[in-house]
This record gives sequence, structure tokens and C-alpha cells, in this order.
Amino acid sequence: MSINRVIINSSPLIVLLKSQQAELLPQLFTEVLVPLGVFEKVTTKDDIASTQLPSISWIQTVEVNAIAPEVAAWDLGKGESQVLSLALKNSNCAAIVDDRAARRCGQALGIITIGTGGLLILAKRRGLIPSISPGIQALRDAGLWLSDSLVSLLKTSSRRIAIAHQL
Repeated sequence: MSINRVIINSSPLIVLLKSQQAELLPQLFTEVLVPLGVFEKVTTKDDIASTQLPSISWIQTVEVNAIAPEVAAWDLGKGESQVLSLALKNSNCAAIVDDRAARRCGQALGIITIGTGGLLILAKRRGLIPSISPGIQALRDAGLWLSDSLVSLLKTSSRRIAIAHQL
């Protein structure tokens, strides 16, 4: 199943903006939805992400009026709750979240979840980037904590993609 629409949380959005990789989003997806709570969280900080986000034309801000009870039961943050509630209502959307509890919640509710590192794998698979290693380093430099084991897993997945394309 090809994913064309995504709903993104604040931390993936911030690190993508800070690492200068946010432009991958409109190349990977036809629609990038940002819940209003996420937009407000990103734009209230005093950093590069807060100054860039308001001028990005390819995002669509969406108001989330209520948190789904099955999401609220997980006691997640405001942004994660809005992202997952919106994804639950729109089954053709994937949720971009990095928080472990949010990913578990999404998976338990049948929501397709993608982590920021997974976006690099998808970009590599679609031929948008030649290698994920520089992107991973840029994400880490921008403040995304990625365990060494996760980085190794991402790189292994990337190598498998490269080999499959050569066959």
C-alpha cells in the first residue's frame, strides 16, 4: 500500500526542519497535515523551525476538536494525541511520530506509523537520496536521539534496498 497522506508530530517536523531535510516530505507525500496543536508548539519556540514553518506552502494545518477516547487512554502529549486522533479518523493517512509510546498506541489502533528515520528509508527506496547515512547524521546533529542499534537497523535496511535495486 502506497502512503500518500501523512500527519506529522512536532519532534519529527522540528528535526527535519533543523536538519534541512523537510523538503523530503512533499517529495514523498501528496499531503502533509499538521494538527493545529503541533503547529502552535513548533512556532512558539525561538529557533529555525519556528521561523521556517509558517512560510511553508506544502503543509496543511488541521484543527483537531476532540481527542479520540482510545487515544486519550494512552495519556500521550497533546501533539501525539492530535496526530493519532486525526489518523484514526482518516484511515488513508499515516502518522509520523517518534515517541515510543505514541508509536505503540498507533500500532495498537491499526494506524500506520512512520518514524523520522523511516522517512529516510522511504526516500532512499524512492531514489530521492543516494544514502541514508548523511541524513541520519544530520538528524542526530539536529537533536534527534537515535540509538546505535536503531541506526544500524536503518543502515541495514538501506543496504537491502540498494541490493534489491541492483538485482
